[in-house]
Amino acid sequence: MKLKLFFLLSFILCIHIHAQSYIFGKITSESGTEMQDVNILNTRTDEIVLSNSDGHFMISGKAGDELRFIKVGYERLAKKVSRENIESPMNITLVRSTIQIPEVEVKQGLTGNLKIDSRSYNKPKKVEKLTKEIDRYIAQKSDPRILAAKPGEFVQPKGEGFYIGKVKDKWDDIDLMSYIKSSLGDDYFTNLKIEKPQIEHFIYYVFAGGFERKKILKYGYCSDADLYRFQRFVLTRISSYRAPQTQK
Repeated sequence: MKLKLFFLLSFILCIHIHAQSYIFGKITSESGTEMQDVNILNTRTDEIVLSNSDGHFMISGKAGDELRFIKVGYERLAKKVSRENIESPMNITLVRSTIQIPEVEVKQGLTGNLKIDSRSYNKPKKVEKLTKEIDRYIAQKSDPRILAAKPGEFVQPKGEGFYIGKVKDKWDDIDLMSYIKSSLGDDYFTNLKIEKPQIEHFIYYVFAGGFERKKILKYGYCSDADLYRFQRFVLTRISSYRAPQTQK
């Protein structure tokens, strides 16, 4: 009898230890308004959820995890999960992003001095041409061949080098999702019978299906070719995404 009781208690303890914990909370703005459709990312598990119409959210995690709260137009917020956050709701407040006002160029007016005004408004054609060529050169992307070694030029040999740690990606999946959504537009997805509230969920569904994006996240740059590749990949995932909804 004692042996059975011992095994029963051990079994209950094991279940308790391995039980999945969840973090609950509510997200509001500076003015106290509940915030809907805020992306909540657990950086350890890569799980992403959205807050509901009342600003509430629920995501799996444990003490020590880092949660990121992201919404367009608001400052990103990172929050370490404490033991208290698992036992009681987490209250989050997001602050609006600072809007940068474009720089206004103040042009010099006429001074009335013919010599000064002629220098300011009648620049020599050679100077104007050189200025335009410099601006055009700066705007162009650098060609790696320009920096390549010339014949006979000494080149530092490559060695094994040394490891300085993992280089952090410039983007994460949320950044890429936002870029794709804004670049393709809502009409692209609604034409595929994807409702607006489901667009972000569908993009994550395409990512999870094996869309290759390591270089995009590493350099923080999505080219037109990457967008076209994403659209082709969508065609292979759209039918399976619709299937569960069709079966209802």
